[in-house]
Amino acid sequence: MEPLKIKYIHLDHCRGLSLRQKMHILQFDPQLEKLYRMPREALRTLLRMNRNAFDTFYNDLHHLELKPYLALYKKKGIRATAAFEPEYPALLKETYEPPIVLYSMGDISLLKRRCLAVVGSRKSGTYAEKVVDRLFPDLIEKNFVIVSGLAKGADTIAHRAAMKFGGKTIAVLGSGFFHIYPRGNTVLAEKIKQNHLLLSEYPPFTRPQKWHFPERNRIISGISEGVVVIQAERRSGSLITADFALQEGREVFSIPGNVLDSLSEGTNHLIQQGAKLVANSSDILEELRI
Repeated sequence: MEPLKIKYIHLDHCRGLSLRQKMHILQFDPQLEKLYRMPREALRTLLRMNRNAFDTFYNDLHHLELKPYLALYKKKGIRATAAFEPEYPALLKETYEPPIVLYSMGDISLLKRRCLAVVGSRKSGTYAEKVVDRLFPDLIEKNFVIVSGLAKGADTIAHRAAMKFGGKTIAVLGSGFFHIYPRGNTVLAEKIKQNHLLLSEYPPFTRPQKWHFPERNRIISGISEGVVVIQAERRSGSLITADFALQEGREVFSIPGNVLDSLSEGTNHLIQQGAKLVANSSDILEELRI
């Protein structure tokens, strides 16, 4: 493994840093040649960190031994891809604040294929199942990879339907691989790992935190050409994914729903705001010029 990649992974494993601070370091020192030699207070001034967070980071920077982690990741089939490597998703690299390292388990070649994100409410059920049963056969026939976030409800429905119809799926996690969340989807994650792809910006030992899930939504949209929102309440995380998609110049598609159903408030609002109303797969394929 080349030295710069090792430095990227090492920096990514240092606790106390936000993604923005990691990127600030790389803007200041792209080859990470100065970082490990910088005086303590000069580095703290550069990063504008509070004392406790900085002490944690600085200790890891100079004392965290990466070799045992890399050996374990190799044994478990975990790949780390640095942002400068050709395997890093080109679409994601174009986005605002892309992860400096992506961790993956499974078929990384799926990131080279055309991807479509499908997201929705954790409360989604029968209606979402009927929608994906209607949309997915044609999308999968056109070789789209279905991307979602492994959450309960719509995400789970999307992953399972992709597999049911013989397609491929990518699950983007809000945690490290050793802490699958929700735990109820551990078996599903194992199936995805075997024949599809698990993806995370978080090192494998990272436990899920509530702020991880809005953060991971930018990756769901970032690796995809468009985002389909199936069901969403007015204050849904799925709308965050749609917002990221708009910021990243991706297409946003929305499934209309019953105006009396709270799970349709978010999707109907998206349509009012200009999202493409989707009634069948051709509405998506035409917009993506297939």
